[in-house]
Amino acid sequence: MRALSQTDPDMIDKAAARLKHDGWTAVETTGFMHLIGPLWEREVDGQHEYALITQDKHHNRRGMVQGGVTMTFADRTCGMTARYVTGKQYMATVQLDTHFVEAGKIGDILVSRPRVVRSTRSLIFMSTEVTVDDRCIVMANGVFKFLKGPE
Repeated sequence: MRALSQTDPDMIDKAAARLKHDGWTAVETTGFMHLIGPLWEREVDGQHEYALITQDKHHNRRGMVQGGVTMTFADRTCGMTARYVTGKQYMATVQLDTHFVEAGKIGDILVSRPRVVRSTRSLIFMSTEVTVDDRCIVMANGVFKFLKGPE
């Protein structure tokens, strides 16, 4: 998905309309993710995919996408996929290894396609690449621990 030339509201609306047209739906978010989003998701051939339209609020001092945004995006999308795959509602990230391959530009549409590497009784190992078009900008591997729900 190509970068937007700017992130004014009309361009963001056009990007959102394009995502909707391509089968993406907005994810209901709260807390910190609500500040970063909106987050988009879809399922293609049984695989979960996620998208984030980068906006001016995501910039770092160089005017590029802040690394923490891409890390948060990778963490959340791996965790969401882990919940879908296992049916476990409560888990916590115990490790997230992130490699920044290339900088993202404001206006880029980031896409994450997480996959399960291995699952045990108490942990699930996940991997994803955050891409813009077909360019990998971030590689991330995460370990998530299954937790008991609230009593």
